[in-house]
Amino acid sequence: MNYIGSKFKLSSWIKEEISQKVEPKNKIFCDLFAGTGIIGRVFKKDAKQVISNDIEYYAYVLNRNYIGNHKNLKEKMEVIEYLNNLPLRDDGFIFNNYCSPANRLYFSDENGKKIDTIRIEIEKFKDDKDLYYFLLASLIESADKVANTASVYGAFLKKLKKTAQKEMILEPAIYEENENEHLVTQKDANEFIKEIKGDILYLDPPYNSRQYGANYHLLNTIAEYKEFEPKGKTGLRDYYKSPWCQKGKVKRVFEDLIKNADFEWIFMSYNNEGLLKSEYIKDIMSSYGEYYVIKRKYKKFKCKKNKKNLLFPFSEAIHSETIEYLHILHKRKS
Repeated sequence: MNYIGSKFKLSSWIKEEISQKVEPKNKIFCDLFAGTGIIGRVFKKDAKQVISNDIEYYAYVLNRNYIGNHKNLKEKMEVIEYLNNLPLRDDGFIFNNYCSPANRLYFSDENGKKIDTIRIEIEKFKDDKDLYYFLLASLIESADKVANTASVYGAFLKKLKKTAQKEMILEPAIYEENENEHLVTQKDANEFIKEIKGDILYLDPPYNSRQYGANYHLLNTIAEYKEFEPKGKTGLRDYYKSPWCQKGKVKRVFEDLIKNADFEWIFMSYNNEGLLKSEYIKDIMSSYGEYYVIKRKYKKFKCKKNKKNLLFPFSEAIHSETIEYLHILHKRKS
């Protein structure tokens, strides 16, 4: 998935830097703002346990599959084939609210119908949690591949782009199998940090004022599949507003989290365009132990204003060079 703030391209570097400071084997590793779970995935086979948390439900679904699932599901490919060949229905929520019947072109009509058809059928597998979240994660990623957007869901394109014209094929969200049990949660990070303890804490909080609940609202709608009244031209839903995206609150929640973290090592990814300045991060972390910082240039996924093919002015996905900082704290025992 093209995902704002994704650490996919930086995952090997981040793992290498963390592993140089502390050996992850037999350690509890927590990814507190997990997003699509890229960093948790690279530590899954090494750590004693991965704790993966994110407040957004679509992220919980992805991580419940990629991190939470660790045993073989023998019937998973048979079910994928079965779901791909269901006769399409036209009474579903996505088709009637996010396709041409609602003048919202997030998906082609056929793909909207297929998303509804598969999502409704997936609910029949809810008693088998491992299979259920595997199927939901597969649907979220497959639907995202044919979405008619500039990568985020704040607006849709006026005309169907080439990838959106393709038939959606439900593809399996294959996870890595291992012997260890992992924990996946959907909680507020600053509250959850008071409930857990471990060895390695990895932080990748939102950097700026763009709320993930708004940018990826349609993924939550597909994942939850509960009826509501979509708002405005874009069909927005009510969404969680993170204090990490609010200039007047981010300093407080950052210091609060560092103070309450019962972890020996804390690693935080944050770039040079974030609401928190590097000097402030250094000052806070240094007051709790030994502080280090490493930086690296890379091309990151971001958004820019562009009117081309959009229903109205919004952000278009681009890549631009930025500096990624990995702030490191070896925390003193209290």
